[in-house]
Amino acid sequence: MSGTEINPGLPPLTGLDKAFASYLQQVQPSPEPQHTALAALVSHQFGLGHACLDLTTVQPELRQSAASLPWTEGTNSPLVLDGQRLYLRRNWQAEQSIRASIAARLAQPCPSPVNLADSLAQLFTPETSPISDPDWQKVACALAARKRFTLITGGPGTGKTTTVVRLLALLQADPARQHTPLRIALAAPTGKAAARLGESIASALQKLPAAMQQHLPPQAVTLHKLLQVRSNLAQDAVPELAVDLVVVDEASMIDLDMMARLLAAVPLTASLILLGDKDQLASVEAGAVMGQLCAGADLGNYTPDTLAWLAQTTNTHLNAWAGQGSALAQQTVMLRFSYRFSGDSAIGQWARAVNAGDVTGVEQLWRQTPNWQATKATSVDRLQPGQPQDARLTALFKHGWASWLQTLLPLKTAACSDTQALAALNEFTKFQVLCAVRDGPWGVNHLNQRIASSLGLPVEGWYTGRPVMVTRNDYNLKLMNGDVGLCLPHSHGLRVAFPNGQGGIRWILPSRLDAAETVFAMTVHKSQGSEFEHVALVLPDRPVAVLTRELLYTGMTRARDRLTLVVPQTQVLWHAVAVKVLRSGGLTEL
Repeated sequence: MSGTEINPGLPPLTGLDKAFASYLQQVQPSPEPQHTALAALVSHQFGLGHACLDLTTVQPELRQSAASLPWTEGTNSPLVLDGQRLYLRRNWQAEQSIRASIAARLAQPCPSPVNLADSLAQLFTPETSPISDPDWQKVACALAARKRFTLITGGPGTGKTTTVVRLLALLQADPARQHTPLRIALAAPTGKAAARLGESIASALQKLPAAMQQHLPPQAVTLHKLLQVRSNLAQDAVPELAVDLVVVDEASMIDLDMMARLLAAVPLTASLILLGDKDQLASVEAGAVMGQLCAGADLGNYTPDTLAWLAQTTNTHLNAWAGQGSALAQQTVMLRFSYRFSGDSAIGQWARAVNAGDVTGVEQLWRQTPNWQATKATSVDRLQPGQPQDARLTALFKHGWASWLQTLLPLKTAACSDTQALAALNEFTKFQVLCAVRDGPWGVNHLNQRIASSLGLPVEGWYTGRPVMVTRNDYNLKLMNGDVGLCLPHSHGLRVAFPNGQGGIRWILPSRLDAAETVFAMTVHKSQGSEFEHVALVLPDRPVAVLTRELLYTGMTRARDRLTLVVPQTQVLWHAVAVKVLRSGGLTEL
């Protein structure tokens, strides 16, 4: 059985897909070959990150045979048929749990803070919010104070974290809570994203009036830690969190199972706020939860009741975003003004053109973009190397990490202090090479060796300066998937220095890191939740399935100040801009 025979629109089936269908046949035989094909396709779609198989995309004979599937019968059936969607039961249960929890939260009474309009006016003055009109951050704070569930989406630099800090201050300063401060939890899917959230909140706190800074948590934890996930989501008991408010950043990275667990753990009497960029890459595992929940966020679709309430509470008039949206749409806010990428920002122009799927616009931007030069810094430049050994690439790598290499020189002859280790880590993470793929001449594995060699460093083993990324959570070492450290000389020999999240260093013996890899180059997926001063985004020399506009957009927006596009074949860039990820699932109905 091949994928081509079943549906020419799908890639060939994997061995796992075929084995799954074969197992169902063994347990409960069906004489219909179409049934076996459907089971294999459900497994295949799950492997591609879809929550289900959308039956409207398959051949008519397959679609019609779904109604007689024997493996959808009973309350414990392995497959579930829900309208025109065919699910693995676990995914269907996760979706149902998410839908029921969100509906229950939106129906929960939520007393607004005393004098909400006055408090908002105090937080959002012409001095603190002089640019955005309407002030979407103010709208987001108002709506989040109104209900138990809120979605806040927006691109890089639109002020998602600033909005949350003001919201926390608003809720915590409520006179009704003077003697019982809110119990607040801050979380993010990865250690890196959690650290960034904590740093951003700590920085934003300093800009608040002193009276509003009390009882606000400066640190965030990973979702795994918050939800007490140790090994397997299906096996670990879901905790009951003792909280009044939970804020989760980088929510686009949360998969179906983890979102269901999060919603189950946060009590209905607590508020849950999800922050994220709906246009970023979806989770590595199945589901595109944030993207589906925020579908249509750019249109607003606010009902007359919501518009009237916002006008009275925030003095903001959003008639241009009127509509007859769902209850969830009334609690969804899209932040639209980027404080990082202004209208004339080259990085912003690239990101907007890619996000819109504007191939013609991207082609024009490419023609206008100058070639990379070490002696001339521009916000966006380009390289079109013929091969990974191109001398211009070597020059790019050396230039990008020049200051970091200088910080390593004194460390080759003496033990490294915590202060020196922090300085070296900070210098290293100013520049980053991001790849679309892991394998091949333009992938992470090859480029990591190529870069090390270009910088005059060994290509294997432990050595002073080797940067590594943790690839699996290790609770004993207090390291999370995505944490980046540097191998440096310590008084006890070579150790790997990791930031401890509190301005210090945790030193780890290299032999204890059984899940770590060199990270001069990392995949765009692994870079989510990170920000670098300068990013070199490397595309492969031929189209691949993972290369989409979402991946390009995510990679480009990891760059704060400078972006270098390394594009061996421009046709690959045009093709990627034209390809959009559309994951199947039922959460858009919310």
